[in-house]
Amino acid sequence: MTIPRATKIVATLGPASSSAEMIEKLILAGVNVVRLNFSHGTAQDHRDRAALVRAAAERLGVDVGVLVDLQGPKIRVGKFAAGKVMLAVGAKFTFDLDCELGDEHRVGLDYKELVNDVAAGDTLLLNDGQMSMRVDQVTAKTIVCTVLEGGVLSDRKGINRQGGGLSAPALTDKDIADIRVAAEIDADFLAVSFPKDASDMVLARRLMQSAGGRAATVAKIERVEAIANLQEIIDASDAIMVARGDLAVEVGDAAVPALQKRMIRMARESNKVTITATQMMESMISAPVPTRAEVSDVANAVLDGSDAVMLSAETASGSFPVQTVQAMARVCLEAEKSEPITLETEFLNRMFDRVDQSIAMASLFTARHLQVRAIAALTESGSTALWMSRLNTGVPIYALTPVKASRNRMALYRDVTPVFFDYNSREREEVLREAEQRLVDEGVVTAGDLLIITIGEPIGQSGGTNTMKIVRVSASPRSGTKAVSNLPLDLRH
Repeated sequence: MTIPRATKIVATLGPASSSAEMIEKLILAGVNVVRLNFSHGTAQDHRDRAALVRAAAERLGVDVGVLVDLQGPKIRVGKFAAGKVMLAVGAKFTFDLDCELGDEHRVGLDYKELVNDVAAGDTLLLNDGQMSMRVDQVTAKTIVCTVLEGGVLSDRKGINRQGGGLSAPALTDKDIADIRVAAEIDADFLAVSFPKDASDMVLARRLMQSAGGRAATVAKIERVEAIANLQEIIDASDAIMVARGDLAVEVGDAAVPALQKRMIRMARESNKVTITATQMMESMISAPVPTRAEVSDVANAVLDGSDAVMLSAETASGSFPVQTVQAMARVCLEAEKSEPITLETEFLNRMFDRVDQSIAMASLFTARHLQVRAIAALTESGSTALWMSRLNTGVPIYALTPVKASRNRMALYRDVTPVFFDYNSREREEVLREAEQRLVDEGVVTAGDLLIITIGEPIGQSGGTNTMKIVRVSASPRSGTKAVSNLPLDLRH
């Protein structure tokens, strides 16, 4: 049996990856979740791409999640008459609210409040930190600067204030409209850009629910203020994204690796999902193989415990989208072979106050010590599979459910393989036999293997997992399984 890749891959769709043929190739290469970047393209572009993804997943018989990534208050320069300008070190340059088309002396801004957020002596970082300027003077409509690090500045490039502190709200009018589009296309995940605290995530969830959507919320950690409020943001979200690009601009690139490890650890301890993103295989935008540094970066994210690693321009506009996904999958698989298992140590710091969570943790402990081949979690919402996936045992988890939305969401969970399985309106013992047979048919287990199955009674009730059964797989499961141990923790409320 081949153990499935534990770490999931998120790939951004764009001009290079929006055809039905290419989307299918990306899924076959290993993509588990697609990202629709609402910073680019029209609402109809995203509707069309989502439809193509759903159709491709249906054809291939797999579950693929759809993540909508909101633009957020990305502060950008306006447009230049020539499309771009070259700025030399020491040159004077002005951000002018009244400027319509810029030149080598000035350019407009899309965020008019920037004049109220900066002061003389501040440093502004542009184009993801590749250029910098010192603020010399601020008036009601202009910010006069001196170029510290020069280069080419082109239309719509982003601006950050070094050290953070910008007052722009996390959800703009565009974002609010885009949330309605996300609900319309039945997005599985909603990524919120630049949240400062829990209230931003609470508002995003409320807006999604009001629009009729059911997407899980993902907090993109990319502001200095978010670091100070990290635990409350994690508590208010379903997942976090370690968005290293803008975060590095605000806190400094040297601070990001330690923050990455801290954020992933905190999220996992809070039973939340993590995505590590930005420039993971940047060179493959134009090259067919990654650099050794990029390979190490992806591997390190896997060893940190990331649920998923994300590709941006590499698949959206790069020349080698399929090769990039294949390379990332290879690196993840290799890194997972050396991942340490510290189950006993991690158990010491965990408290369980729910029956279904206790069953999940008991399954992990038993699977590790009895050398169980696989865990089959019969689940409605996916919560049991989520809790199981927070600790590493080296044992793959198969989440069996008839609920399509739950399978799409679990496509992002580390170590979890979602499987369609309709267990409603059947007796418990029949369901257990059929679940075992399904994993035999899939080649997951064979006769003689130990298998853990978790189930809830009454069957089909969300949050009702209350039984763990350990079986030794028989040659013909439908004729009856041999129970090694049956732990009917019948603790229904």
